[in-house]
Amino acid sequence: MRDSTPTIARLIMSYNFKPSIFFLGATGYLGSEFLLLLARDFPGLPVTALIRSITPERASQLQDVYPGISLVEGGLDDDVVIQEQVQKVDVVINSASSDHWPSVKSTLAGLEKSAATTPGNPPLYIHISGCGIIADNANGGPVDHVPEYSDIGLDLKKCPPTNMHLESDIPIVEAGTRKENPIRTIIIFPAQIYGLGSGIQKHTLWLRFFTDFAKKLGYVGTWGQGCNAMNNIHVKDCANAMLVVFKAALEGKAEEGAEGLYFAASNAPRLSYAEWTKVMGDHLHAQGLLRHPGTRPMPNDVVDPMGHYGWSLLGGNQFAKPARLAKLGWEATETFKHPLLEELPASVDEAWKAL
Repeated sequence: MRDSTPTIARLIMSYNFKPSIFFLGATGYLGSEFLLLLARDFPGLPVTALIRSITPERASQLQDVYPGISLVEGGLDDDVVIQEQVQKVDVVINSASSDHWPSVKSTLAGLEKSAATTPGNPPLYIHISGCGIIADNANGGPVDHVPEYSDIGLDLKKCPPTNMHLESDIPIVEAGTRKENPIRTIIIFPAQIYGLGSGIQKHTLWLRFFTDFAKKLGYVGTWGQGCNAMNNIHVKDCANAMLVVFKAALEGKAEEGAEGLYFAASNAPRLSYAEWTKVMGDHLHAQGLLRHPGTRPMPNDVVDPMGHYGWSLLGGNQFAKPARLAKLGWEATETFKHPLLEELPASVDEAWKAL
């Protein structure tokens, strides 16, 4: 029987090979958290990070996160830089932006060229998306039934077609399933990530949105009534989920292509946006930072400028079942040790300071 284990996995298992990595999003909340784990379990891998503006401070921060990391200057719109870098490596990891199609397009183009030069040993692409692909159109209101999606049997083309992330995710899957110059593709879909980060960025993007609006309005608010909910996951668990998938891919044990879709979500109780924003509002009001406690719907002139992005991601329900990670033995341990409502005040304080 022919050995189907990818060449890169056979080499790393023989300890004679260290896969090279090109990393997008290294200074971010989840990206830098993952790099800390990578440095712990895979020290010395040749990692190159795309950095928009390289400063001595930023370079020092990244060296602290992953010693020996190399930096290349460029942004997500720098097609030439991205294509050039992805052709030099064995693995590309993108945790920079799940909705920046130009950078994904550049990555796929460079990886296709790389695959053409190494037939039989396609490069690996791990992309971080989000559970926004399964959002409903609740607009923050109550609904009678919210479907729960499993990542086993998930078909991105059967998700609501106007949902976020799909513009990038569907072409990634297509690149991982084509017959000519295929790429080994894996997409990870985090749920609502929370918790203080240990890396460079300490708090998550969605919390910055709500904190910024709260400072302007004098209260914490929701999209619509805030009846919508989604699975949550501590940032340490989410970074560990990335590491588990990365290890499995190197060992040839990860599902890829059409089957390479992984929900990174816990089975902790789902909290409505009204529930956790009330805790946030009461916390900030108790410190004298807001005029009003609790939560209430935000006015249209605040939420409408974010358009469908806001209403879909922050006003919709997203119920996910992380079956594929469970098959790999992953568990969301930190999420149950440090639940969302317990962790929220410290995260809110950090986000408020950043304002």
